[in-house]
Amino acid sequence: MYHQTFDGADVAQNIAEDGQEPRTYCSGALCCGTFGELLQGQLPAGSFLRDSHFLVTMPIALFARAHFTPIAGTRSVTVYPSHKLKAKRLAENLVSTLGASGGILLLQSELPEGKGLASSSADLVAAARSIARCFNRRIRTSLIEKLMAEIEPSDGVMYPGVVAYQQRACRLLSFLGQMPPLAIVGIDEGGTVETVDYDQRRGEISAKQRAEYHELLDRARTAIPQGDKVTIGKIATASALLHQERAPKKHLNSMLKASEATDALGVIVAHSGTMIGILLDRMTADFPRKLRSALAHVSAFNNSPKMYLTMTGYE
Repeated sequence: MYHQTFDGADVAQNIAEDGQEPRTYCSGALCCGTFGELLQGQLPAGSFLRDSHFLVTMPIALFARAHFTPIAGTRSVTVYPSHKLKAKRLAENLVSTLGASGGILLLQSELPEGKGLASSSADLVAAARSIARCFNRRIRTSLIEKLMAEIEPSDGVMYPGVVAYQQRACRLLSFLGQMPPLAIVGIDEGGTVETVDYDQRRGEISAKQRAEYHELLDRARTAIPQGDKVTIGKIATASALLHQERAPKKHLNSMLKASEATDALGVIVAHSGTMIGILLDRMTADFPRKLRSALAHVSAFNNSPKMYLTMTGYE
């Protein structure tokens, strides 16, 4: 796991250096990340009035945590780590909208940045939830989406379970259900991808590919509620292959071969990130054997594979 942690002494020192002292209680909240996307692409022209770009989430059991401490008499928010400027912006916009005090926002994350695991979106959602809880306010998901849309495309992690989501508009298309219990043997190909830069660079795709994405989304709408793991794996693999020409993964062929040799469900990628993984059904009797096999095959070309677990409604 990847953590950004703060002990009590560090926090106290940081606050003292800013000349700020918490005057009331701290409230915490969290939000899960994703392993890339099950599916990401564009729908046929005319499907939606404003934006045809969409994704289907793949929630995993790694989290961003936020702890907000209000300070009376201020509207600004001091965030730690200090480079989390997107969370600072959202927090200040939210306390302004609520007519509430600013304060200190501490962020901890198990999600590495710039890898396609929804680290930034999870930070923003956790921050919003923490502020809402601190002031005992119920805030609409649509408000969180509005504030996030002003900052960057979102991964849809403000919703529980799996959703089809318009990431640019920060708008829900449909709730698809819960992801069945899967494991992902994932690797990081290195480097980072900045969400806004990537989104601005990518262009339009052909009508033929749009039709393929539409078919894959229809299949996901059936497979996920039914817990059809085989079809879920095929959808993820198809999306990875369709996206290869736009943001190529150098180890995609190797991961496909490892998946086939392991008799896994398929491969999954972070379409706007650096991660790629092999999907396994972790509820089958031969899961331990397949996991060892997948790790052995992947270790032949990457020395640090890690296992990620999906968030499910079954556990």
